[in-house]
Amino acid sequence: MTYLEALAGLNLTLEIGAIRLNKLLQVFATPQDIFNVSQEKLMRVEGIGAKIAAKIKGIKKEEIEKELKETKSLGLKIVTSHDPDYPQNLKNIPDAPIVLYVKGELKQEDNLSLGIVGSRRASFYGLESAQTFARDLAGQGFTIVSGMARGVDTSAHRGALKSGGRTIAVIGSGFNYIYPEENKELAEEISRQGAVVSEFPLNARPFPQNFPRRNRVISGLSLGVLVVEAAKNSGALITADFALEQGREVFALPGKADAANSFGTNNLIKQGAKLVTGIEDILEEFNLPPQGKPEIQGKKEDDEFILDGIISEKPIHLDEIADRSRLPLSDLYSTLLKLQMNRVIKQLPGNQFVRSTR
Repeated sequence: MTYLEALAGLNLTLEIGAIRLNKLLQVFATPQDIFNVSQEKLMRVEGIGAKIAAKIKGIKKEEIEKELKETKSLGLKIVTSHDPDYPQNLKNIPDAPIVLYVKGELKQEDNLSLGIVGSRRASFYGLESAQTFARDLAGQGFTIVSGMARGVDTSAHRGALKSGGRTIAVIGSGFNYIYPEENKELAEEISRQGAVVSEFPLNARPFPQNFPRRNRVISGLSLGVLVVEAAKNSGALITADFALEQGREVFALPGKADAANSFGTNNLIKQGAKLVTGIEDILEEFNLPPQGKPEIQGKKEDDEFILDGIISEKPIHLDEIADRSRLPLSDLYSTLLKLQMNRVIKQLPGNQFVRSTR
């Protein structure tokens, strides 16, 4: 049995995980040795009880061969931490995946990665913001990492793809059960311009308990995580928690105080996450100057000037602002948000805006 075969076989038992594997490897020299000892010896290892020991002994060589053969037939490769293309950022977390199933290609340039996550039931503002941030950050050389879920995740991947940049999708199931099903075509697009990765065996179904594990990989691959929209119990907040535990940066896009999808992001800001209204806030945090787009700051100032001439002491509806400014919606929303944060304007009920009185 080879090193790869042994790790792929151990990965078929989902209960093992990276932490238990490391405990096993502290006792047994190689993954192959784990298969060659008795069940009783396995049970003596901390965290390995009778149930898991029996599952390890129950893994058949034929099962491993079948998994590897099918992996190859699907155009996937299995990457271990000993391989040069195993992501360096991910290797540095304490519970890094035993193996990664990869469709596409992982590259050294993916070390400059940012996770973008948020609500599956995102508002139009959230979807547009996710796509815009992903597009512009990918244009600055970032690889965009997300979970290919509905809503914000999908918009983030599409933003990176539209810019011609790289993106990595981390899925919470095996490749035989891409979830959600309507994103199968998106997965193919991502694999041609980045990679789709999973730590789960091919036939692992998208059970709810898989997604927190998926989320730690999203943050583990990334230097930081941007949360675009998140309700009170959103999975995006789990990703933010993992990012903090892993020593990553956490960014949050603020939202309306009374919006359910803004509860999580606004609360993150209260707890110390960096408030962002544009990609320059993220570039600044990593001490990176804007690349190839010197007009970014000037354009934002122009947009603010346009809105300053439209919004007065008399309330005006968002639709009329959009008609008169003719700004792209993503630019309009981000500029309105910045003007509100700077207390130049304020929003009234019913999507009305008015100049602040100072």
